[in-house]
Amino acid sequence: MSDEPQLEREIKFADVDHEQLRERLLELEAERLSAPSFEDNWLFDLDGVLESKDCVLRLRSDSHGARLTYKGPGSFEGRMKVRPEYETSVGDRKQIQALFERLGYKVVRRYQKIREEWQLGGVNISLDHTPIGEYAEFEGSGAETVARRCGLDLDSSERRTYLRLYEAYREQHPEAPRDMVFPEDSLRLSASSRDGQRSSG
Repeated sequence: MSDEPQLEREIKFADVDHEQLRERLLELEAERLSAPSFEDNWLFDLDGVLESKDCVLRLRSDSHGARLTYKGPGSFEGRMKVRPEYETSVGDRKQIQALFERLGYKVVRRYQKIREEWQLGGVNISLDHTPIGEYAEFEGSGAETVARRCGLDLDSSERRTYLRLYEAYREQHPEAPRDMVFPEDSLRLSASSRDGQRSSG
């Protein structure tokens, strides 16, 4: 097995009409990989070393289990963001978090999403509902082509990460919590809605 990192190639769009995008994906005969599901993310750092190098160490918990990801510095090829990435599944999320804390790392940020996943032509498409709005991410070597086929304007793509977007949001909404997380009551309502969709589908 190679110890070389994968290259993440991704393009993101803000203020996306998810219903309209779903209809277009169905027209294109895309495969729906998962229904909307809750995702929780914790970012670790050691005295700001990773942030200073534009690197990310993330622990994610979602319907697939827990995954640990390291992302190196990003660059842009046109509108596509490219980053080296190492990722692996892990067992107990809380144990991994405790391990890193024992090594001196601390959780410096947390963010949440409700993500629905599709695939078309080898490209993964994520419809993300976040505490600050609706987004879509296209990941893969053909991401720009698929995004264009879905009717999205590449020039309107969003280059900032969710954390940078949330920092900008907090400048306009100083009352917002420090982390990009949902209120507990909205999560319960969302879960009830998803359960209703599954039972009627």
